[in-house]
Amino acid sequence: MIQLQHVFKEYRVGPVKVTALADVSFEIDKGEFTVLAGPSGSGKTTLLRLLYRDEVPTEGEIRVAGYEVTRLRRSNIPQLRRAIGMVFQDAKLLPGRNVYENIVFVLRVLGTPRREIAPRVMQALKAVGLSARAQALPAQLSLGEQQRASLARALVKEPALLLADEPTGNLDEGIAEEILDLLREIWNRGTTILLATHRATLADQLKRRTLVLERGRLLKDKD
Repeated sequence: MIQLQHVFKEYRVGPVKVTALADVSFEIDKGEFTVLAGPSGSGKTTLLRLLYRDEVPTEGEIRVAGYEVTRLRRSNIPQLRRAIGMVFQDAKLLPGRNVYENIVFVLRVLGTPRREIAPRVMQALKAVGLSARAQALPAQLSLGEQQRASLARALVKEPALLLADEPTGNLDEGIAEEILDLLREIWNRGTTILLATHRATLADQLKRRTLVLERGRLLKDKD
């Protein structure tokens, strides 16, 4: 599902060269639930952005869901992103649209046939326990509900791969556990998941394979 070979990512900040990732290599098989752990600034978000082609590496090869990301034509990037669901620390919901409309928007962008939209949206909302909040605006939701809506928006695409960037970072412990339970359920249905977190305790709690980044380097790959 994911293959990185000797990936480097460097940025220029004025005359200074900053290395965000240095010689990172690993593979994640279809159906795995993998944790990407490391402190803030270790390169986790940069790595995720490379996977969905929001950035390109300075060096190295990346394959995701059958696509050679590093050689992907710009016109083919939407095809890659259709195979990927994204969940962020900030739910990034459209504030002027209710929960239902936020999810519908994704399907319309994808060109989903009209007759399929309502059933798929309601199925996604049911999967995250938000059927009763479909008409609520984001400002009317708790942080936990906002993150559930973000998960529903990712799931409605029926992605092969779910990338989650600090999805519990803004949540208290109890609500964070609910989001993790949802991620486990999604994984149990066959979706490959890569979860980025700065919380070492969360990685231990999940008891999944963990890739540990520090200062842009892959220090550990442990089951």
